[in-house]
Amino acid sequence: MGAIESHLPEIWLFIIGFFLLYYAINDGADLGVGIISLATPDERERSIMMGSIGSIWADNQTWLVLLGGMLFGAFPVFYSVILPALYIPVLLMLSGLGFRGVAFVFRANSRHPAIWSRCFGVGSLIVTLAQGFALGGLLSGLDVQQDVFRGSVTGWINPFSFLIALGVLCGYVMLGANYLIFKTVGPVQARGYRYSLTASLLTLGVSLLVHVFIDARYPQMVRKLTTPPDIYYVPVVMVLAAFCFVMLFVSLLRKRELAPLLWNAGIILFSFIGLSLGMYPDMIPNVISSPVTVHAAAASKDTLEFMLEAMTVTLPVILIYTIYKHWVFRGKTVEASYHGEGE
Repeated sequence: MGAIESHLPEIWLFIIGFFLLYYAINDGADLGVGIISLATPDERERSIMMGSIGSIWADNQTWLVLLGGMLFGAFPVFYSVILPALYIPVLLMLSGLGFRGVAFVFRANSRHPAIWSRCFGVGSLIVTLAQGFALGGLLSGLDVQQDVFRGSVTGWINPFSFLIALGVLCGYVMLGANYLIFKTVGPVQARGYRYSLTASLLTLGVSLLVHVFIDARYPQMVRKLTTPPDIYYVPVVMVLAAFCFVMLFVSLLRKRELAPLLWNAGIILFSFIGLSLGMYPDMIPNVISSPVTVHAAAASKDTLEFMLEAMTVTLPVILIYTIYKHWVFRGKTVEASYHGEGE
């Protein structure tokens, strides 16, 4: 029991990381589909695209709410620093989520669905860029002094944040295209193959640039790639991410349907693990003084224990419901129609 108590922050970091990965893959797919719809001239194809995500887009917002609640409870210092530091991109993200939600529901009952299709795509683009700038602002390093953010509200605006936002945009388009390959047929699926190949190449290029920047800015990343014991597992994770990229290209060239989406999920998984291992134990990079570590950002032991007990009950329920939902809505989307949420 003592060993578990001493590692409660790491346990909660793992749980939150799991929720974050699930959200990134699932919401990244439906955000990517929304962005792709902006470049689709045929309204019938846009309807098929939106119908393909009809069973997942609303649930993804629930996972985002859960993430916010868990961060607030398990790592209150992280929560209190991130919100004022990234207030503008977070506000834009929430506005975009609301905008695309309204557009999705209104489109099903509108006499002019093309207008709301475009609104859904614009909302998806806003959310994607906001998440990219938020991630870029965090990885750029924040001015934190005595667990309080002391920097500028526009500090997230920098060249690296623009690069990260571009990477998130390309990554979500890649994910959305691979999702369309799996869920659709005909012209929409063919569009997915074309977009996935282009977006994959762009994502790979931006990822390499981001990797160079992070290695240059955070020396501990380089040390973990070259010194024991980290050298035994951190480079392995990066090699696995590269392998998934190679297999993604192979599966696209061979016109596989499910494989591109699975390899794409592998890219996200191993890239996230590699970044997390490289940054650990730092949770908030600091440009002024020492970074905020996982243990320094964590809540009290009693709080973490109580939340963990509650999670042992709720997490299996969430997973069972999620698996059941995906099973019920399995199969291809072939009709150019869908129903708005709540109908």
